[in-house]
Amino acid sequence: MPGGHAHHTPAGPLSGVRVLDLTTMVMGPYSTQIMADMGADVIKVESPAGDNTRYISVGPEPGMGGVFVNVNRGKRSVVLDLRSAGGAAVLRELVVRSDVFIHSMRAKAIARLGFDYAAVAALNPSIVYTNCYGYGRRGPDADLTAYDDTIQAECGLPSAQERLTGEVGYVGTIMADKVAGMTALYATLLALFHRERTGEGQEVEVAMFETMASFMLVEHANGAMFSPPLGPAAYPRAVTPDRRPYRTRDGHLSVLVYNDKQWTAFVEAVKPPWAGEHFATLERRARRIDEVYALLGETFRERTTREWLDLLRSLDIPAAPVRTLDELFDNPHLNEAGFFETVDTPNGPVRFPGMPAWFSRTPGRVAGPAPRLGAHTQHVLDELGIT
Repeated sequence: MPGGHAHHTPAGPLSGVRVLDLTTMVMGPYSTQIMADMGADVIKVESPAGDNTRYISVGPEPGMGGVFVNVNRGKRSVVLDLRSAGGAAVLRELVVRSDVFIHSMRAKAIARLGFDYAAVAALNPSIVYTNCYGYGRRGPDADLTAYDDTIQAECGLPSAQERLTGEVGYVGTIMADKVAGMTALYATLLALFHRERTGEGQEVEVAMFETMASFMLVEHANGAMFSPPLGPAAYPRAVTPDRRPYRTRDGHLSVLVYNDKQWTAFVEAVKPPWAGEHFATLERRARRIDEVYALLGETFRERTTREWLDLLRSLDIPAAPVRTLDELFDNPHLNEAGFFETVDTPNGPVRFPGMPAWFSRTPGRVAGPAPRLGAHTQHVLDELGIT
């Protein structure tokens, strides 16, 4: 069927798992895209208008924008009007035959359609039912609309950026959507693991705000975790204004001279005049991290990027050139490692970023092209025996 069928027989660790995907935008679709790449049969249930991400970026034809094509690759698209009796009846048939039900509607909206957890579990008690929310249901903000920008603001990212750059700002990627999507993935798989051992299905809830609060506080909780607090909530090294790629004689370079072995090797090789016992240990450097970064910044201006890379890598000190996004597609390491996978689609070949995880026995791979809107509706109805 045009624009739809996967380009291989799934052999990944989720082969044989059927996922009913009622998510839109990025958080949920990113989660289910990984499931598809890992071998799951992902049926993307769309409204007649389609997922909004079909239309938000450039693409080879209307409704096939790049963001949509990437996070919905290898899925089967079925158009159902869930407000109609017929559409709801088809979805109920699919529920009975599925392992996972995942959606990104607000709690009241999915309940109005008759597909909250209680209703779905009544049809299929062993199903894993994952809610993807902006805010968790147990808090006062449960009914608020949420997008990546607003969740970045809620979780402190723009504030942390202000300490780095002097201005409040978002980070240059939709981090909240993607981190929450990965969290929804692992939460769903944990529930599937429990079902595999016990036969019990269950309801799972993943909220963007709670996910990003947890994500940000991994290191930034710092002294604020203790009672009484031992300091403010911030990891100083991560938010010092001098933490940025260093300017070299001819460009920029990312370097982290971090542990004591690296520091000693750097000082012995470069012999900066400002080095001394006051910076000799990681603990001492951590207490004066602003000063350390500023002094390193002055030193790295003295040589070219290539000269520094050759020296630092010979000392086993982490260093990398500052690359553009476009350069990722020509990166020698990624290309030699086979990271990109080219898939034939009705619109010509598409070079997808591939799976970042490797499995010796059940390898995943790009599951196939993204589906045109409703490309598999008839095929799925035929599977269900519905005309």
